[in-house]
Amino acid sequence: MTDTMTETEITPEVAPVAAEVAAAPVVDAAAPAAPAADPRAGSFRGSDRGGRPGGRPGGRPGGRPRERAPRERSEFEQATLEVRRVARVMAGGRRFSFSVTVVIGDKKGRVGVGIGKGADTALAIDKAVRSAKKALFTVPLTKDRSIRHEVHAKYASSVVEIIPSPGRGIVAGSAMRVVLEHAGVTNVIAKIQTRTKNKLTIARATVAALKQLKG
Repeated sequence: MTDTMTETEITPEVAPVAAEVAAAPVVDAAAPAAPAADPRAGSFRGSDRGGRPGGRPGGRPGGRPRERAPRERSEFEQATLEVRRVARVMAGGRRFSFSVTVVIGDKKGRVGVGIGKGADTALAIDKAVRSAKKALFTVPLTKDRSIRHEVHAKYASSVVEIIPSPGRGIVAGSAMRVVLEHAGVTNVIAKIQTRTKNKLTIARATVAALKQLKG
């Protein structure tokens, strides 16, 4: 009778299986089971790139928009006098657009009135501001920001009069007050001597009157 073998012989066919069994980790039955992996984890774009799900690469945490640099403030202040909707008759019907009258000034003597037309109000205002900048002129003011003498002017159906009045501020109405304020003129009395309500012609008559002032 042969002696009992103390070591188990491993044939070449069984060797790979034995190696896998030896390499497998030992699982402790008392340890809690690990949670199953969420198949949705990592499926969002940008989740591993510092942005919110679906965000752009390199975005800020939370996907907040980048702060824009503040716009430079213009040296001129502007006011919209009138917005009108106008129509032009074409072959296929009427085409509507907007007409805007704008006054700009630095309240230090320079003022201008412009008009612009466009398919929408924003475009019309931009055109009116560019037109007003081209029409800028300087008003000669006194030390108390008044005018040196009385002036009269007529534009279309509007007739205006501006009289110096020290210590009274601006006594004016309608479009005349807007033009005088943006020009920096104070201590005057302004009168509209006609019944017209057209703010464009009143503003341009005021400009014509201020251009008569002698420095």
